[in-house]
Amino acid sequence: MKRLLLLAPAVTLTATLAACGSSGGPARDASVPMVYVSSSRPAAAIAACLEDRLPRVRTSHAGAATELAVGSDSHNSYFITLTPLNGSTVIKVMRPANAPDDPPEEEMRFDIARCAS
Repeated sequence: MKRLLLLAPAVTLTATLAACGSSGGPARDASVPMVYVSSSRPAAAIAACLEDRLPRVRTSHAGAATELAVGSDSHNSYFITLTPLNGSTVIKVMRPANAPDDPPEEEMRFDIARCAS
């Protein structure tokens, strides 16, 4: 019984780290957001920050939401939606299943974190 209890924290930590890690590989589910977070920064400030940090960003608007497509015109790597909600901004990043790794996922996650804070 003691051995089982000692392993519980390690299993929890592993599950937590796996949830935070990248989802690379061919088994990626393109219908699940790669990143889904809320920020106290306005959508316009987050969009401007991402446009400065990321290569080949095209910005459009759909209602109150700001949409950014990252990558080449013919084959986008990421789609970012910035939606205002109760004084904050919801950031959702989607990545098509066979999208190129440009920029690499780790860099994208870092840039999202920097621009959201």
